[in-house]
Amino acid sequence: MSLAPRAVLVHRTTEYEELTARHGTHGQAAFFLSSRGRDIEEVAERHRRTRRALAEVTAAVPLTWRQTSVERADLDRFLFAPEDVVVVVGQDGLVANVAKYLTGQPVVGIDTDPGRNPGVLVRHRPQDAASLLRSVLAAGSGTDELTMVEAVADDTQRLLALNEIYLGAAGHQTARYRLGLDDDGGVVEAQASSGVLVGTGTGATGWLRSVWQERGGAGSDGRLRLPGPTEDRLVWFVREAWPSPATGTSLVAGELPAGGRLTLTVESERLIAFGDGIESDALELTWGQRIRVGVCAERLRLAG
Repeated sequence: MSLAPRAVLVHRTTEYEELTARHGTHGQAAFFLSSRGRDIEEVAERHRRTRRALAEVTAAVPLTWRQTSVERADLDRFLFAPEDVVVVVGQDGLVANVAKYLTGQPVVGIDTDPGRNPGVLVRHRPQDAASLLRSVLAAGSGTDELTMVEAVADDTQRLLALNEIYLGAAGHQTARYRLGLDDDGGVVEAQASSGVLVGTGTGATGWLRSVWQERGGAGSDGRLRLPGPTEDRLVWFVREAWPSPATGTSLVAGELPAGGRLTLTVESERLIAFGDGIESDALELTWGQRIRVGVCAERLRLAG
């Protein structure tokens, strides 16, 4: 007998909850903000909107379904099941946070603060939840298959991300490594830089786009185009590559097709790789290790 679907509501602690936890009470948090020219009511109102949205989505789950919820900080300890429907209630970044833990489960993004969030990934309103949950499991329900990026180290460590993967030093130190591409005839360049970004079309709405724009909207060849969210290709950028007698700057931007891989060989005491801005969940790499980055075979199924 097959299990009934389970709705997993993913949310995060609000700014108001963080403030009151830090200062002890609403009054103390309000005093802290007012002494700095801020009004706690703005933060409290966003908290109330988030809680109303979460309550509305919870009530919209079909009575025949099971349901549970998980806070962002607990995602790495939560076990998702094949029959789950993941409902992200919050900001766009929360969809990226949960993507790496999924294996094909459909995701519905609910925007708790329209106008404040871009709504690239949280595309729907709380009142749409009931109809979305009824239709999301149907064949041809209109989910978008968003491309993800993966990094695999030579010791089998593996990292997935929806937006981008950063490879570099943990702080503001210079990262030293050798960079090469599978389809570049074996050319490898020793580099010293602020790190390497490799990202998807979804990531092209954020950090990647800012780097791309700083370089005039193109790579060194003048033709680098950012991918769309469902395209099977990635783009990569080396941040602030430093020329020296021992390091070069000829490989600083490009794209990776579906079968392509960027290889980085560590020449620093310690480098890290993390995805979607979650540095607390990073791979650690030491001198001589190698890590390869490319298009992930898995996709995020996001309700359109």
